[in-house]
Amino acid sequence: MQHEIETTIAIAATPEQVWSVLLDFARYPEWNPFVRSIEGQPSEGSSIKVTLSSPEGKTMIFTPIVLRHHPGREFRWKGKFLLSGIFDGEHYFCLSEDREGSTQLTHGERFSGLLVPLLRGRLDRDTKAGFEAMNTALKHRLERRDA
Repeated sequence: MQHEIETTIAIAATPEQVWSVLLDFARYPEWNPFVRSIEGQPSEGSSIKVTLSSPEGKTMIFTPIVLRHHPGREFRWKGKFLLSGIFDGEHYFCLSEDREGSTQLTHGERFSGLLVPLLRGRLDRDTKAGFEAMNTALKHRLERRDA
């Protein structure tokens, strides 16, 4: 079974400015309430270590593989729980620029595997809330900066 969560937010900054903050992993603890840290290089095919903090305060650590790293446009990774097919997630951040020079951030994840039906309610509630909290924090960080 598959399930997707997708969120969007408009940010009054260029895609390059959004990208700069989004890929500055070392500073995530300063502003990011959901993805508390990322360790490793964002190069395609590499493994990174991601630490998440759920809205209810649970910490989760996993080591996904980077699928796409297109500067200023898209960053995507895929992780799994134990073995592929049990509970897999393809997490993504996509940026697009509007006519005024602002950025539309699309932040989501495609889930697949045997456990998806059991976890769907939690994904729709807690995971989506985490995405939205991160989006809002990213927007605030960029829009309060001196450009």
